[in-house]
Amino acid sequence: MAFLPGLTLARRYHEEVVAPILRSRYPELRYAAGLLDGGSELLGLDTARSTDHDWGPRVQLFVGVADIAAIPHLRAALDVELPTEFLGWPTRFSDGAGRLGIADAAGVRHGIAVDELAGWWRDRLGFDPAAGIGTADWLASPTQRLAEVTGGAVFHDGLGGALTARRAAVRWYPPDVWRYVLAAVWTRIAQSEHLPGRCAEVGDELGSRVVTGGIARDVLRLGLLLRRRWPPYDKWLGTVFAGLPGAAPVVAALAVAMGPGAWTRRQSGLVEALETMARWTDETGLATPVRARVVPFHSRPFLVLHAERIVAALRAAVTDPALRGLPPLGAVDQYVNSVDVLTDATRVRRVADGLWPGDEVTGRWP
Repeated sequence: MAFLPGLTLARRYHEEVVAPILRSRYPELRYAAGLLDGGSELLGLDTARSTDHDWGPRVQLFVGVADIAAIPHLRAALDVELPTEFLGWPTRFSDGAGRLGIADAAGVRHGIAVDELAGWWRDRLGFDPAAGIGTADWLASPTQRLAEVTGGAVFHDGLGGALTARRAAVRWYPPDVWRYVLAAVWTRIAQSEHLPGRCAEVGDELGSRVVTGGIARDVLRLGLLLRRRWPPYDKWLGTVFAGLPGAAPVVAALAVAMGPGAWTRRQSGLVEALETMARWTDETGLATPVRARVVPFHSRPFLVLHAERIVAALRAAVTDPALRGLPPLGAVDQYVNSVDVLTDATRVRRVADGLWPGDEVTGRWP
């Protein structure tokens, strides 16, 4: 079978198969349909390799709270009426470790999910955007999840635009939250930018490269945040960053930093990338421009940006008192890198809410 991008397959599956079934069996049903629940296809990055798991004809259906009781009947009707294949792909899936498993004509599960709209968002993010989004909600939302729900596609929104409106609500951070999250990335960089040289100075080339790799990852995430793109998880981080306008010189600089050669060569690539990120930060207009350039690290022979200057400028521009008083930890996936935490909204909220003293961030912030 010729490869067809997953979003194209899903859209056609809804239009040519799922929607006609619903019109026939439930002509009065108001529903929304799309694909927002994860997978490389949501970012347009699926390939033929992606088809070996959690990929195939699938659609998400959403109904309003008044139709919750109809959900089991909808699932059952689809189970009976869906064809065995669509455009050459089986419409059933075998049980697997992933979301769906493998497309398999002998499988027992179809790829149509049916959920109540507000409940699905609460399960996915830990809150329903239609009820308003507090600062705690933003900071407890992994950017991979935000990339998914704002990526993908909506095929039909017969719920008065409710699905589309929720996606629009989480399109990007409010300005003060954006400043705070950027300051947190720059804080991480400030804490480690002198360490590649120090490790190399004592003969620890491996340690120097490991620290450099950590900074490079922060640079990629920082660049995406500066360009208003939700950073995806690590598999696609470099790919999405490389597609940003003006990213090519940064990619080349990081290739030098991560490549062979003495630590001085590593340093040259790293500082070039950091100077570019400093310029991108100034260009956002979120804070007074710092125009940071590399300088020696005190009396030591290492070149650094002294990124704490950028942190100070961003934090000085924050007007929200709740954010101004917080330590520079940032959003949850800036200090947690566990898949088993970041893919579970309940765990994420427990971790994020548990870090803050007293009642500062419990529930919903002002």
